Amino acid sequence: MTPAVRVEEGLLVIEDSDGVIAGRHRSQLAYWGFANGDPPGTLVARPVDVHSTLDKVLSYFGRYGIAHEVSDEVARSRAALVGLRAELRDAVKKGARFKGGTLTAADSGDFLSFVATKIPRKLKEHQLKAALHLLAVTNGANFSVPGSGKTAVVLAVYAWLKSIGEIDALFVVGPPSCFGPWKAEYRAVLGAIPNVALLAGGEVEDRRTAYAAGQRDLRDLYLTSFQTLQRDWERVRVLFGETGARFFFVVDEAHYIKQIGGVWSSAVLAVTQFTARRCVLTGTPFPRTYSDAFNLFDVLWPRSTPLPQSERLRIEHLAENHRDEDATDLLASTIGPLFYRVRKGELHLAEQRFHPPIIADMGEHEKRIYDTILDRVRELSMDDYLRDVDLLTRLRRGRMMRIRQTVSYAKLLGTAVLDYNENLAEGDLSLADVIRHYDELEIPGKIKALLALLDGLRSRGDRKVVVWSNFIGSLKNIQRHLEHHCYGVGLLYGDTPIEATPLKDAQSREEVIGAFVDLDSRLDILVANPAACAESISLHKTCSHAVYYDLSYNCAQYLQSLDRIHRVGGSEDKIAHYYFLQYAGTVDEDLLTNVRAKAQRMSAIIDRDYPVYSLDMFGADEELEAYARLFR
Repeated sequence: MTPAVRVEEGLLVIEDSDGVIAGRHRSQLAYWGFANGDPPGTLVARPVDVHSTLDKVLSYFGRYGIAHEVSDEVARSRAALVGLRAELRDAVKKGARFKGGTLTAADSGDFLSFVATKIPRKLKEHQLKAALHLLAVTNGANFSVPGSGKTAVVLAVYAWLKSIGEIDALFVVGPPSCFGPWKAEYRAVLGAIPNVALLAGGEVEDRRTAYAAGQRDLRDLYLTSFQTLQRDWERVRVLFGETGARFFFVVDEAHYIKQIGGVWSSAVLAVTQFTARRCVLTGTPFPRTYSDAFNLFDVLWPRSTPLPQSERLRIEHLAENHRDEDATDLLASTIGPLFYRVRKGELHLAEQRFHPPIIADMGEHEKRIYDTILDRVRELSMDDYLRDVDLLTRLRRGRMMRIRQTVSYAKLLGTAVLDYNENLAEGDLSLADVIRHYDELEIPGKIKALLALLDGLRSRGDRKVVVWSNFIGSLKNIQRHLEHHCYGVGLLYGDTPIEATPLKDAQSREEVIGAFVDLDSRLDILVANPAACAESISLHKTCSHAVYYDLSYNCAQYLQSLDRIHRVGGSEDKIAHYYFLQYAGTVDEDLLTNVRAKAQRMSAIIDRDYPVYSLDMFGADEELEAYARLFR
């Protein structure tokens, strides 16, 4: 009897009572999750994405000439796939025409008129082009640089599609830090307060009510995090598939789902095919390798990917053999028409002014601590050749962390550093005592320099200033001294990266940011950590001054932090000012030189269509490279 394939309540079933499928073919099916079922001879799988696995199975059967039958449901699914592939071919053609300049404004229907008359926020030229491209390709990516206004583009397209009856609601998944900007931009761009369903955090039962809502109870804007979608994807699929509503599905900060087979990416891929329109947004589509973008286009075209497996293998092979030009040519022919990218120079923003470093005088105790720690590290380095490689790597990272701590806030040397337990003050009890009681002995030189800078800016009418530091202890120390001098201070930091931040912390950040950008509030100084707050945060409308109290070797975070005060919608006619506090003759100088050099190189890379940063930007470990430079 010929094997028969059917779909049944989320299961993929192959009936093979005569054992036609055997040997390596059964091994391949087992790899895709099939196991023996009942009755004997039945193979059953419950994949996250039934249709994707079905496509693989039927393609496999066809390739190896395995005769089979399919159920009516499967036959309909295959017919739908033919239509989806035709839709993709049409989207690629339209995207290529648009980017080639042959798809004119006449092809946009009444969209431009709608935006001009119905959207309160007037979109910039580059935003209109991005919107027209998204409409042309139906499901598209916006890879424009940070600060270009990608959210405004999506909202304008959403409003148009809703006005013509193609879309009922907007569903956004992203890090919790994006929730506030989406709500704020909805009001600013569309001139209305959205009815929002926040499907992250809170009680599970509250979320279940929203998932079970009928079409009459739909919200305008649904917001969820990657973590919550990972837990609730089955309920989200019910919302998408059973309400009868047509959702515009947006993945914000989409680089977080780049990992093939990752739990977040798997959750997104499990729900995306049940939506009417799709869009992915990120300014860093290829953070480490060309394959980082594979998942993004599977989200956009879940059953008719523009990147079949054969093309993916070719791209990876070309990249591994450093044939980047050939790899990007292949990307250009497959996914190039389906994404739009605005470069920094197209934003027409006012200049970014980087002031010469402000040299602060180290306090007596700071200098003693720094000199002692540096001498101790040099001494320890003499015996590094005796160390195990893995241990040596941990030691050098830990030592660099300690050196950076000394130029930020000497008392940090009394805190623990993960995977590092050298005591650099060992044998010097008086030094250990100085570190322990540092706050009672002196005020750090950088604090004095910061206060002088802020006083000067305030006297010129520049009240709103963001101060960046990479250590939580330093952030709190800065806050304490500024409040003592009667400054209104808001504090933003996270012990973990922003994508793993609890919802309640994201909401409190939202409140702090709201107060900071309010010209009528007393909160004039925002003290923040780039690692946790350099993404999805816009400060540019009221703030154009940023102070770097200390730096890390992470150039990507540094560049993101620069963009917080240099963005579309406020920075066109307002110069952004950047100040750097330094102690002369210390690691501060190496830190600034290093991030500036890398920033120049990254700026050139960002202007490419396929900016793979790691191929050109980073060594294996930034901290270890710095250690080798400083302690040859």
